[in-house]
Amino acid sequence: MSPSSTGGPASPVTGNTVTINNFAFSPATLKVKAGTTVTWTNRDSDAHTVTSAGTGGPLHSAALATHATYTYTFTKPGTYAYLCTIHPFMTGTVEVT
Repeated sequence: MSPSSTGGPASPVTGNTVTINNFAFSPATLKVKAGTTVTWTNRDSDAHTVTSAGTGGPLHSAALATHATYTYTFTKPGTYAYLCTIHPFMTGTVEVT
C-alpha cells in the first residue's frame, strides 16, 4: 500500500491527455485552462466513446478502436462530465478554468 499525501480521493490532475485503459478514464478528473486541446487515447482492446453526460454537451466521439484518439478544444470555463456510451460505468470529468 502506498502512502497518500491527502488521505482522500485522488486530486484532479493537470495536463492535456486522458488514457482509456482497463475500462477507465485516467485521470478521472482533468484540470485545464480554457483554450486547451485534450486528447483521449484508447489503450483497451474494446472500443470506447467519449460522450458528454446528459444532453447538449460538446463531447461526441465515434467508437474509438484500440490506439485511436479523440481530441476536443475546451474554449469555455466549466465542468464537463463525460462517459463511454458503450460502458456507461466509465465516467470522467474535465474542469476548465
